[in-house]
Amino acid sequence: MERPCAAIHGLIWEEDEMRRHRGTISKALLLIAWLGVSATQGCVQGSSRGAGTAAPGSDAQGVTTEEVRSLRQAAEGGDARAQYSLGMMCYWGEGVPKDPAEAARWFRKAAEQGNPNAQYNLGVMYHLGKGVPKNAEEAVRWFRKAAEQGNADAQAFLGAAYATGDGVPKDPVEAARWFRKAAEQGDPKAQYNLGVMYHLGDGVPKDAAEAVRWTRKAAEQGVAEAQRNLGAAYAKGDGVSKDPAEAVRWTRKAAEQGFAPAQCNLGVAYADGVGVSKDAAEAVRWFRKAGEQGDADAQYALGAMYANGDGVVASPSAAADWYYRAGQSYLRAGQREEALKAYDAIVAIAPDHFLARRLRAEIYGEAAQP
Repeated sequence: MERPCAAIHGLIWEEDEMRRHRGTISKALLLIAWLGVSATQGCVQGSSRGAGTAAPGSDAQGVTTEEVRSLRQAAEGGDARAQYSLGMMCYWGEGVPKDPAEAARWFRKAAEQGNPNAQYNLGVMYHLGKGVPKNAEEAVRWFRKAAEQGNADAQAFLGAAYATGDGVPKDPVEAARWFRKAAEQGDPKAQYNLGVMYHLGDGVPKDAAEAVRWTRKAAEQGVAEAQRNLGAAYAKGDGVSKDPAEAVRWTRKAAEQGFAPAQCNLGVAYADGVGVSKDAAEAVRWFRKAGEQGDADAQYALGAMYANGDGVVASPSAAADWYYRAGQSYLRAGQREEALKAYDAIVAIAPDHFLARRLRAEIYGEAAQP
């Protein structure tokens, strides 16, 4: 079954394929629908100065009042680098009061003189609506200016804009072109996104080996989504030789970063003994981590574990609670059929359980019976 997964960084998110058999934990480890295109949520780039110890007459960040005065004088005199630095200081409240609108004003002055970092930052501020009105088209306009000067962050953002149609008409080919430019500069999110596009054949020819190549680059830089996808590739043998142990190794890296889909997958591996020694208690531990973050499949799996006394002391009440939570999570994701399966699982424990009645009411929009 298909399920959307909570986003961490991006504009488009994954749909995973997970096969679940009612009342059992026999799920496919591979979740190979892969994560979708992402970009950073927007982080203003750079720093006005390096970190240091505060000097006499300075603020807590180590910027002296004389430095601020000199920088402002240079900025007002038209120095683009000073304008950019002053924008950073206003944005972070470093040496001056924190003021996003004032930051945007100085970024604009530097950006209009062609400073690529200022152009990128101004794009971020329009993207977020911080210090300026939120405006996707204006964000894209400034990202493009910075991207054309080689700014990798702007290139990645421009790729995401074309991938999603945010501020520009949706264009997968153009998205892939900009992701590639950023990826070739080592941007990990762009590498990840380019891997997704090769996996899907979206904007580029479908190519599993090329998908793995870019996904690995991102995974090696610590992108949890890429680590999870690389694990999925090894689990299936998609673009690489099938290797369950390697699948678990990459899945674990993502799981240890707190990424719920990977935590659920790792639970599956321990439950089924695929790539690791079978260990029901360890499966429960990872399912719980994912379930507590709202992962519906992990919640369903925990319900089954408690119902069967697998890795935990059997507890019908705990099983019903986790099935109910799974049902709610499926409903939030628009997966009514999966929510009905969770309802059926509660009914199998106790036909007239109050959580079964409550979940049924939520599924059908009825008033819950006491």
